[in-house]
Amino acid sequence: MDIHEYQAKEILRDFGVGIPQGALAYSPEQATYRAREMGGDRWVVKAQVHAGGRGKAGGVKLCGSDTEIQEVTEAMFGQKLVTHQTGPEGKGIYRVYVEAAVPIAREIYLGFVLDRASQRVMIVASREGGMEIEDISAQRPDSIVRATVEPAVGLQEFQCREIAFALGIKPALVQQMVRTLLGCYRAFRDLDATMVEVNPLVVTSDDRILALDAKMTFDTNALFRHPQISELRDKSQEDPRESRAADRGLSYVGLDGNIGCIVNGAGLAMATMDTIKLAGGEPANFLDIGGGATPERVAKAFRLVMSDKNVQAILVNIFAGINRCDWVAEGVVRALRDEPVDVPVVVRLAGTNVKEGQQILAQSGLPLIRATTLMEAAERTVMAWRADTHRNPKLKAV
Repeated sequence: MDIHEYQAKEILRDFGVGIPQGALAYSPEQATYRAREMGGDRWVVKAQVHAGGRGKAGGVKLCGSDTEIQEVTEAMFGQKLVTHQTGPEGKGIYRVYVEAAVPIAREIYLGFVLDRASQRVMIVASREGGMEIEDISAQRPDSIVRATVEPAVGLQEFQCREIAFALGIKPALVQQMVRTLLGCYRAFRDLDATMVEVNPLVVTSDDRILALDAKMTFDTNALFRHPQISELRDKSQEDPRESRAADRGLSYVGLDGNIGCIVNGAGLAMATMDTIKLAGGEPANFLDIGGGATPERVAKAFRLVMSDKNVQAILVNIFAGINRCDWVAEGVVRALRDEPVDVPVVVRLAGTNVKEGQQILAQSGLPLIRATTLMEAAERTVMAWRADTHRNPKLKAV
């Protein structure tokens, strides 16, 4: 789960990381009021969306007056911010963060990530801040500083000092840098984060080390331990299909294809998408309905898949171990009777109670296409979609 910049800064501040003075605003009038509250003569207005590259896309503006803040925020609110991370559809701007401008002497990149290869927290830092770490790594690999945290003892102060020296921090500011590094690490560890990124971390001309921007991502499976983090979720920044799926306990990832997938098990779902591609189709989603595939759960999955207007065929692929094929078949029949669909539906069942499941499908009277193997199911789905596309010129290939 991602959160907004202002939320990440509030968390990091509570862990001892320095941040500039700032406040949230939901309207142009409130933004100008926030600036007056802070005082000063220069402010930065930042669109709050879950995406990087906001500055290049016009989502970060430096303002020098109330009038300028009013004009900038009026142009932002209600608009879609399109960056290299959002895709062409962009993300809506419904709130902005107004921050007091600070005198920047230099910028640094700082990131904490979970390195799955070493099963350790990895600290990645660079003297070159203000740009994507991928660009820094490609253009100036020598500027990258890396350190691994031993989980048995956590991040140590001597490691923080080594990182500070490697980044060229002045001796008088090393202790500030140590405090910043330890604060970011503790936030990462204590809140089950999967990423903490401060870019840029700035050294000001008056010798302060401040997080000028911040991003945090959390392990969704650990949110039950942190209700205060769960409350920070902003559904307006999420794919509505994925948001609906999460609310219903389903694992869903929207894709750009046109063949909807309803599968149990993440590995089988991946194999199903690969097989659809091999058969010449394009999957519209990754959907794992999980181990307890009750009829109600299958019906929910159908409604979710059909909420995607791009779906022009559906493949149900169930290998029942914990599940039962008759339950899945009942769910398929119930879903199609309650809410008939006008696209081809192919069902492949295997495993526990497969004969009973096949019998339910056969006796349903519904125009279902049945298959025995995964390859057969994928080929029949693609063939049915192409035939349906040929009959209905309103449908088009993706």
